[in-house]
Amino acid sequence: MNDLRITVLAGGVSSEREVSLGSGAASASALARHWPTRLVDVTAAALPPGLDARRDVIFSTLHGTFGEDGGMQALLDSAGIVYAGCDAASSALTMDKAATKRAAAGAGVRVAADITFSAPGQTPAADSLIAALGTERVVLKPNDQGSSVGLALPEDRAALAAALATLAPGNWIAEPRLVGRELSVGVLDGAALGVVEIRPRSGVYDFASKYTKGATEYLAPAPLDGRTSDAVRAAAARAFAACGCRDYARVDFILISPEAFYLLEINTLPGMKETSLLPMSARCAGLDFAGLVERLVGPAVRRLKETRLSPRP
Repeated sequence: MNDLRITVLAGGVSSEREVSLGSGAASASALARHWPTRLVDVTAAALPPGLDARRDVIFSTLHGTFGEDGGMQALLDSAGIVYAGCDAASSALTMDKAATKRAAAGAGVRVAADITFSAPGQTPAADSLIAALGTERVVLKPNDQGSSVGLALPEDRAALAAALATLAPGNWIAEPRLVGRELSVGVLDGAALGVVEIRPRSGVYDFASKYTKGATEYLAPAPLDGRTSDAVRAAAARAFAACGCRDYARVDFILISPEAFYLLEINTLPGMKETSLLPMSARCAGLDFAGLVERLVGPAVRRLKETRLSPRP
């Protein structure tokens, strides 16, 4: 196995391309300490050229469409190429926020009510949405994108009607706006890592709060009592398993009270800079960034070794 190499995929075709390039560069630098590593900029919704199924282990840092939605994973599966992280089916499931919530709820994880629809053809009227959700304070966000792209938080009926009238075409989800503490938990090989608390200075953890330096305070570990922390970590592990996740993911919650917290989403290809949430969660468990990326890619390396040791038909 001396010819094994790690190929890091970054960039991609989604609105999160620039974020992905940063994740890819940081991950490739850390992985190069342990394995021959190359960084590939993905510029089309297709497999990059030059992949070798007998040699390459893919570590993808593609975010959003054709990254987290199972598109790239399905192409890799068809080509017989081994990759780290969730498979195509669980990636597609977790990219769909409503489907993720249904699967997690089946495992006993608390989720908020929701209404899903496509815009513009099925956009509900503000009054019907308020009646269904029981509140004028609604969260509107794309059902199948990441990084809070398109997030809207109308405060009343008039603002909700205006937001609904200007939604971009696509699949949307509406939920009651839950006010509480935002938490994030990394899951590695099915085991939850530390809990991180996210405190956006604007009060809203939107795209700008995520990617503007100094716009958000992160507390790692989150200042929670032990019982609450354990309960959140246990729920993260249950949601991970319920959605068929593999290797690693990040699970996000909102904490309303010590006894009540709700799943927000699962991110199967989370940000992978040293200051990203998954690395913060890992540091709470004693894993530095280099140690984390080594653990993240380890199962895929083992899968490739098993494939190469298996007799060919």
